[in-house]
Amino acid sequence: MPSSWKRSPEELHKSYIANTEAFYKVAGRGLSGELDSFIADCALQLWSRCGGVTQEHVDAINQLYSKGAVMPRWLLWELTEKICAGGDFLPPLFFWTLAEEDRQKGTDRSRVFIRMLTNILLTLAAVDDDVSFAEAEYITDAGEKLTAICDSTGVKKSKSALNPADYVTSSEPSFTEKNPLAVRAGSTVGAAGAKEGEAPAPEKPDFDTLMAQLDELVGLEDIKKDVKSLMNLIKVRKLRMEAELPCPPLSLHLVFMGNPGTGKTTVARILAGLYAAIGVLSRGQLVETDRSGLVAGFVGQTALKTQEVIQSALGGVLFIDEAYALSTGGDNDFGHEAIDTLLKAMEDHRDDLVVIVAGYTNLMEGFINSNPGLQSRFNKYFYFDDYTGEQLLRIFEGMCRKNGYAMDEQAQAAAVDYFNQLYENRDENFGNARDARNLFEDMVVRQADRLSEAEAPDKEALMQITKADFLPAPEEPEKTE
Repeated sequence: MPSSWKRSPEELHKSYIANTEAFYKVAGRGLSGELDSFIADCALQLWSRCGGVTQEHVDAINQLYSKGAVMPRWLLWELTEKICAGGDFLPPLFFWTLAEEDRQKGTDRSRVFIRMLTNILLTLAAVDDDVSFAEAEYITDAGEKLTAICDSTGVKKSKSALNPADYVTSSEPSFTEKNPLAVRAGSTVGAAGAKEGEAPAPEKPDFDTLMAQLDELVGLEDIKKDVKSLMNLIKVRKLRMEAELPCPPLSLHLVFMGNPGTGKTTVARILAGLYAAIGVLSRGQLVETDRSGLVAGFVGQTALKTQEVIQSALGGVLFIDEAYALSTGGDNDFGHEAIDTLLKAMEDHRDDLVVIVAGYTNLMEGFINSNPGLQSRFNKYFYFDDYTGEQLLRIFEGMCRKNGYAMDEQAQAAAVDYFNQLYENRDENFGNARDARNLFEDMVVRQADRLSEAEAPDKEALMQITKADFLPAPEEPEKTE
C-alpha cells in the first residue's frame, strides 16, 4: 500500500468510485453531475476545519471526481483561497427530492446516500497527517442534518445497518484483524480473546444498538453530537492505519463536567461499549469508582488498592466519579498517590484502558490543572447541562411507563408544574434526574399506602397515579394554645 495519497492519488479516486457506485446501484446515475460538484464543495468545507492546506489536499481533490467528469484542475493557491471561503454544511436541494421520493415509494436511497457521503468524507479527512476533531464534527453535522430530513419526511430506516468496520472503500482485512489492540503485550490470548485458564471474553456490543441507546436518551443533544464526532474521528484513524498513513496521537480519555444526575454514568457506559464495538478496547466493560475505591488509609496501600481497580478495568473504561476529591486533601494526602498510580497505568495500558473522570464543572477544572500529567492526558471535555423542567418530566414519564404506572389528568398537570418549578428554583443541591427518581420512588410508596385501604383494587387502579400520589400532602400547621 502507498505511504501517502501524494504518491498514489488514484487510491482516493478508487475509493470515491467505489462509494458512489454503491449509491448509483440503488439510485441510478441521474445525480452523477450534481453529486460530483456537491462533494467537491463538501471537501472544501471539511478542509476549512483542518490545520492548513497541503499538496496532499490538492492531489486528493484533483482525483476526486467520477470518470469522464469535467472538473477544474486545482493548484495549491487556488485551493487555499476556496477553502478559506468554505462555510457550514447545507443539505443539497436534490437530497430533499430524493427523500420525498423515498417516502412516496417506500425506498431508502436517501439513507444510502448518507452512508456513501459519510464514507467519502471520512476518507477525505484522512488525506493529510493531521485529522482534527473539528473535521469529525463537520462529518457528524452533515450526517445529522441529512438524517433529520429523512426522519421529517418519514423515510424508512435502511434495510442493512451500517457497521463502522465495514467500508465499501476497502476489501482489506478489518482494522481489528490487522491491529489487534485487544491483545495486550505479554499476555497469552486464546481464540476467543481470553487468557488461558479464563472464561472467554463476552461478545462485543453492537455499535448500532449502542448508538440507538444514545439517541434515545432524553436531552443531552450536545453530548450526543460530541460522541458521534469522536466515533468519526476514530473511524478516520482506522482508515489511515489501513492505508499505512501516519496517525497523529489521539487521547480517548475524557473529562465529564456537570451536576449530579445529568447522565454522566449512563453515557460513560454507552461509550465503553462503543469503544469496544469499534475496536479500540477489547472488552468494553465500565468500572465505576470514586475516592473511597482508590485511596487507603495507610502509606503504600493506596497504590495497591488503585492498581486492583485498574486491573478490573483493563479492556474497558474506568469511570471515576467526583474525581476532584483525589486532589483536595493537601500535599500529604494519599489521593496524590492514587493519581500518580493512575497516570502510570494510563501510559502502561494506553492501548486497552480508557479513563473518564467526572464531577462538578468548577471543581473538575481545578482537578485537571492540579497536575501536569492530568493536563496532558485529558484534553477532551464533555459538558453535561442541567435537565430542563420539560426534560425532567419526560424522564419521569419514562419511569412510569417502564414500571406500569399512568398519571391521571390532575397528576399530569401537577407534574408539569412541579418539574418546571423544580428547574426554575434549582440551587447547588439540584439533583436533576436523581430528583425525578426520588420523587418516583416516593410516589410509589404513597400510592401503595392509598391502595392498602381499598378492597381488591383492579389492574387499572394498580396502575393509576393520582395527584395525591404524586405530591405529598401539605403539612398541617401546629396548633397553638
